[in-house]
Amino acid sequence: MTEQTEVSLIVGLGNPGPRYEQTRHNAGFWFVDALAREFGVTWTEQPKHKGWTARASTGGHEVWLLKPSTFMNLSGESVAALAGFFKIPAEQILVAHDELDLPPGTVRLKRGGGHGGHNGLRSLVEHLGSRQFLRLRLGIGHPGHRDDVVDYVLTRPSAEDRTAVERAVADAVEVMPQVLAGDLQRAMTALHSQRD
Repeated sequence: MTEQTEVSLIVGLGNPGPRYEQTRHNAGFWFVDALAREFGVTWTEQPKHKGWTARASTGGHEVWLLKPSTFMNLSGESVAALAGFFKIPAEQILVAHDELDLPPGTVRLKRGGGHGGHNGLRSLVEHLGSRQFLRLRLGIGHPGHRDDVVDYVLTRPSAEDRTAVERAVADAVEVMPQVLAGDLQRAMTALHSQRD
């Protein structure tokens, strides 16, 4: 069955400020920044939505982009504020985030599921009251032991890993027209067949 739910809000998860800008945990920010460049839109700080927003129009579809200015653990506050204000249901939200369980350079698209220990996703589920948002999972690899995860996600990737993640971001940007149109199956097929 082909899913046909249009996306009205694309969220990138990350931590604000220069200290975190280049860290693995900010892969979601890297994605929405690339998307903003692709769409030719600029970010505006929106205190009432606790984040930076941009409004894009592409292929006849209007979409909000959002980077929460809360820290990762409170991302849901920002997303719920904007989604609530514009009456955007969870099903029409796409959340881009770093994914420990995928190697750098891998990108996957899925709907729903648990938070997998990711504090940003945990906050979203809590504040939206739903798990049915889409997830764009950007692989960053795993340090090998769970005790090393916090330090790992809050440090910069190697040059090789960064290049791989940026390649995955570019692949994801490429399928966004299908995602925005609600043709998720086509987008998933294109993404999941790349570089496997």
